[in-house]
Amino acid sequence: LKSGISSQTGRAGSPPSESPRLVPIVVGSLSPEREQQVGEILAPYILDPGVVFIVSSDFCHWGRRFGFQYHDPSRFEHIHESIAWLDSEGMKAIEAKTPRGFVDYLVKHSNTICGRHPIGVLLCALEHAYNGDVGKYEV
Repeated sequence: LKSGISSQTGRAGSPPSESPRLVPIVVGSLSPEREQQVGEILAPYILDPGVVFIVSSDFCHWGRRFGFQYHDPSRFEHIHESIAWLDSEGMKAIEAKTPRGFVDYLVKHSNTICGRHPIGVLLCALEHAYNGDVGKYEV
């Protein structure tokens, strides 16, 4: 992975020195342990103010084709309410800024969040970069 990290200019026509460096990384399916390893590799880049990390997710993929159809009719009349609640709980887990908390959320609810592994890697990188002091950064 270290050799796969590259920089690109962020704005067309701007000198590279004035543009943030973008680190394009494709993250597939990783175990929490591997997310920790990759996060540790990326931690120094987190601390570089000239580097920008963008992690994208459209959250819950619900339906038969995704093998995920969570619905708690005792709490929510409509399926979309269950999905909104799941996504909200996932965002809270991310905002808590602990990789373990996010993994626990995923295991507890079996949610198929698209982008869960890049999110996990970023949370791990932040944890390593700031030695677990979640008060030093925002997500």
